[in-house]
Amino acid sequence: MKREALLDAAECVLFEHGTQALTLAAVAERAGVSKGGLLYHFPTKEALIKAMVTRVIEEFDDLVARYDDGSPGSYTRAYVEATFEVMAGQEATRTRRRWSAITAAAADPELIAPLREAMARWHRIDPGREPDPVASAVIRLAAEGLWEVISHAPDAFGAGQLAALKRRLLEMVSP
Repeated sequence: MKREALLDAAECVLFEHGTQALTLAAVAERAGVSKGGLLYHFPTKEALIKAMVTRVIEEFDDLVARYDDGSPGSYTRAYVEATFEVMAGQEATRTRRRWSAITAAAADPELIAPLREAMARWHRIDPGREPDPVASAVIRLAAEGLWEVISHAPDAFGAGQLAALKRRLLEMVSP
């Protein structure tokens, strides 16, 4: 079985049943493999969680890179575009499932370390690329806050509201 399918199975267990239910046996059963097959790829539960967190970070980084054209303010625009794609795009349900890995990692400083590093990187201000670094920081922080709300209350905003919020955040980024 492929590593990605095992991560998908782990995310499903987390999303559907919570962190208490995340055991190697439950993941192996969900994936339809032996526990030994799972252990071949992930020797510990911690390794499994860390791999899920890493995948979330890499996917977000890839989205930001896809939208970032290098022009002034483009990083913040890319961050907003990527955030809304993750939250409200076609893959929003899968994304919410994937973010359950963050919940599983949150209690362990070692497991959440990659996310802390990514957050510091995502929110580092590069004055050469951002016409108004403070406004760019506020916009990215607003996107983070919205992401947090949607993570806990997926129906808090309708599609029209999300579209209006996205438009407004993008308008706030100076070209």
